[in-house]
Amino acid sequence: MIVREIRESEKDLYNKTVGHIIQSWQWGEFRKSAGLDLVRLGHFEGNKLISAYQLTFHPVPFFKKNIGYLPKGPLPDRDMVRALVDLGKKKNAAYIKIEPNVIVANEKNHASYKLVELGLVPSKKSLFTKYNFIVDLSKSNEELLAGFSQKTRYNIGLAQRKGVEVYESQTDTDFEIYLKLYFETTKRQKYFGHTPEYHRRAWKVLKDAGLARVLIAKYQGKPLVAWMLFNFGETLYYPYGGSSTEHRDVMASNLVCFEAIALGKRLGLKHFDMWGALGPDADPKDPWYGFHKFKLGYGSKLVEYVGTYDLIVNAVVYNSLNLADMVRWKLLRLSRK
Repeated sequence: MIVREIRESEKDLYNKTVGHIIQSWQWGEFRKSAGLDLVRLGHFEGNKLISAYQLTFHPVPFFKKNIGYLPKGPLPDRDMVRALVDLGKKKNAAYIKIEPNVIVANEKNHASYKLVELGLVPSKKSLFTKYNFIVDLSKSNEELLAGFSQKTRYNIGLAQRKGVEVYESQTDTDFEIYLKLYFETTKRQKYFGHTPEYHRRAWKVLKDAGLARVLIAKYQGKPLVAWMLFNFGETLYYPYGGSSTEHRDVMASNLVCFEAIALGKRLGLKHFDMWGALGPDADPKDPWYGFHKFKLGYGSKLVEYVGTYDLIVNAVVYNSLNLADMVRWKLLRLSRK
């Protein structure tokens, strides 16, 4: 087994090996354009690429250390852990946060047991949710509609009868409409979204590669809802969206989601990844319950990932960083309130 960095000439081979838009070559280029230190590693047997992944390193100036982040990659094995520890030491990292793109099959073969055996520890903080909703786009249109909740079907029909129009776009003008609605929503719902620069960089790199587009719903000529969608491999992803407080009664969001599913089928994709969910038996009092229930209405399947784990490189600094991060987020939440 040889572990080495992936070369530019191996870009297409790399993209065929990884399984999530976050791990795509283009996503890596987007992150590099923001000045992040990104490394792509490949595990080779002879000339055959067995597995591949990319991760970024983020400086923590006060501690004079870095933190590695590897989202939506493969399930680590001993060769991967060994390579990451070596890389972490080289990059002066306190730890590497790992969130495998691995769905839990059953309790008897829970992948988390393997991660603990390899020396990883459950993380105190996750960036991706442990649960997600995925729609099976291989179903026929009739099967998909039959799987929608009655309320969802009614709201889609209502939006259509009211004259809501949804269109797909890859123009920068329409992207700016999306961005305005996105930040209206983050301010209204009091959550921390990525910066405008983050969204603009992602849009530039992924749109130019044919991997990003926006869906916008208009009513009486006014934009009410906008989603940014990514496509990679066999999957359409819905990571970000925004909405207006006006004309909530015309159910524009329901029609946008319906059209996103239709778009995925037109593109010949097999899955619609809705980017996150609450767990089973979700609490109706949870602030995200409404969004969870909205996604559930489209016949989506709730899946559970193995979770978030930390590969510790420097235990003393790791513990200090966790404490400092806990205090930081408490202060941020207080400031937002």
